[in-house]
Amino acid sequence: MVDEPDDMSSAARVVSNAAQDIGSYIRSQREAAQFSLRQLAQLAGVSNPYLSQIERGLRKPSADVLAQIAKGLRVSSEVLYVQAGILEQRPHSPVRDALLADGAITDRQKQVLLEIYESFCRENDPQQSESAGQADSSDEQEHEIADPPGQEIRE
Repeated sequence: MVDEPDDMSSAARVVSNAAQDIGSYIRSQREAAQFSLRQLAQLAGVSNPYLSQIERGLRKPSADVLAQIAKGLRVSSEVLYVQAGILEQRPHSPVRDALLADGAITDRQKQVLLEIYESFCRENDPQQSESAGQADSSDEQEHEIADPPGQEIRE
């Protein structure tokens, strides 16, 4: 098989690019939070050299390590998973953004609530994309169902 070396080098380039992308993203988030490399490593529970290798794109962190780094940066794990290519980015909505920003619940609880919300959205209108407009159409459907046919609503 002559194609194998090309396929392997192509796959290696994809992994290398993904590692560099997540590494540079983590570095920019760390700098924006005004943490030193040492501070973030301590908060995330990883060694300084390992975090440095991640930021330089020499290592691609596991999902567990990304979760630890996300906790240290005080961002959602999902943000880093999307950046690393582990998860696909989902459309934004006010409900989704509020849940992800809430610091009172864990990442797992956020994920469960988002899954419930998305299942309700699909149940209400499977043709509609998960967007901010869903709440408006859901409210309209509730009013149509709640109002008996043939009666006018008086304000």
